[in-house]
Amino acid sequence: MFKRMQASALLLVSLSTFSSLVNAVELPDFTVLVEKNNTAVVNISTSQKIAASEHPQLPEGLDVPEGTPLDDFLKRYFGEGGPGSPGGPGDGGGQPSEVTSLGSGFIISPDGYILTNHHVVKDADEIVVRLQDRRELVAKVVGSDKRSDIALLKIDANSLPVLNIGSSENLKVGSWVLAIGSPFGFDHSVTAGIVSAKGRSLPSDNYVPFIQTDVAINPGNSGGPLFNMAGEVVGVNSQIYSRTGGSMGISFAIPIEVAMKVVEQLKTSGHVSRGWLGVQIQDVTRELAESFGMKKPQGALVSKVLPKSPAEAAGVQVGDIITEYNKQEIISSSTLPPLVGVTKIGDSASLKLIRQGQNKEVQVKIGSLPDDDEPVVAAQEPEGKEVNRLGLSVSSLTSEQREQLEVKQNGVLVRDVKQGGVASDAGIRRGDVILRIQDQAIKDVKQFNEVVKDLPKGKSIAMLVQRRGGSQFLALKLKD
Repeated sequence: MFKRMQASALLLVSLSTFSSLVNAVELPDFTVLVEKNNTAVVNISTSQKIAASEHPQLPEGLDVPEGTPLDDFLKRYFGEGGPGSPGGPGDGGGQPSEVTSLGSGFIISPDGYILTNHHVVKDADEIVVRLQDRRELVAKVVGSDKRSDIALLKIDANSLPVLNIGSSENLKVGSWVLAIGSPFGFDHSVTAGIVSAKGRSLPSDNYVPFIQTDVAINPGNSGGPLFNMAGEVVGVNSQIYSRTGGSMGISFAIPIEVAMKVVEQLKTSGHVSRGWLGVQIQDVTRELAESFGMKKPQGALVSKVLPKSPAEAAGVQVGDIITEYNKQEIISSSTLPPLVGVTKIGDSASLKLIRQGQNKEVQVKIGSLPDDDEPVVAAQEPEGKEVNRLGLSVSSLTSEQREQLEVKQNGVLVRDVKQGGVASDAGIRRGDVILRIQDQAIKDVKQFNEVVKDLPKGKSIAMLVQRRGGSQFLALKLKD
């Protein structure tokens, strides 16, 4: 009898423990959050008249199954016939056609201001906003900013529902987040996931520290809100990483703080001003850290100082490694641009850096980021020279090549690169201009050959090269 009671008690304890574990891993309930915020999320459709020859084409090799949502979405964008087909865009008929695209947005003020992505409304001739109550209103662009991918729209309406703006700073990796948008035109679709990472930098968006999530984001979700569990907007869904055109569990959102700072400037002036340092930077790899005598790879390595820039005026030099900006540690090169971008123009900022193994600190007066990007130019065909121990051949630069490549002085042009050689393994390409090896500026071919001849084996060597208007350091190592 006693043993039977013991077994019953053990079973009850086990069931209680199992029940506690089930409750501990219970998924969150998003119903209240969605019901409260759904009305302030909008669908955005745009149209643009475009010549047939200028019509966008489907990505090469993209295989989209017939009858799928992505197929329907692309047909709406490219036309029923598809690119190059009779009556479709690019058929050579020369008749202008109308292309449409879809996106999302959300209301941030009762009088009709709407936040969305720049790429959603870019070049649109007409923008129509559809509210949850099915009203469709024509919107005008108050301002749009390509660098942050943020646009501010205005519709003629009042007493509209608005979303609560939160803060992404309190988000932690692993936190639950939720998105509402119009993937493939399906209005007010809800998807959820977790924060995968924070502070992500993408090649085309250096001024945005993206929030990475695994929320299912698809074409049409762009511009929609990303919520935390408190129902506050913490981000603006912007981009996805995909090989299929649809969600693969890697999506990126613009932090709401970044978006709202852009909105403030767009609302008051119609454009965005950003702080500017005037340097080209790159990450410090393990090999480069070794070549510069650093214990660990960190900081932003200066590969070019632009002329007449705040950095040049402050004495920043090529080869400097910026480790701190206004007392904020620079872990990698992607950390620096957002910090500089939000600095008020005309303010003084302090830079801590490493120069030839020595710690230094300089003060720089922040300028205004120019609108135009640096032009891209190609090198002319130079005469070949003998392949050296690095596995490359170089030649001197003519005055015409210097003008075209914007190389004022010094440097040699890479004529050829031997596959499998030291230079090839380091990423040096034909047409690169070698400006410097370690701390020695390269003046001509003769000096270059002398420097290369004396390079030590088994040690990482930093080489500064210029490529298509930009400069970067590459690490080479001669085999023992």
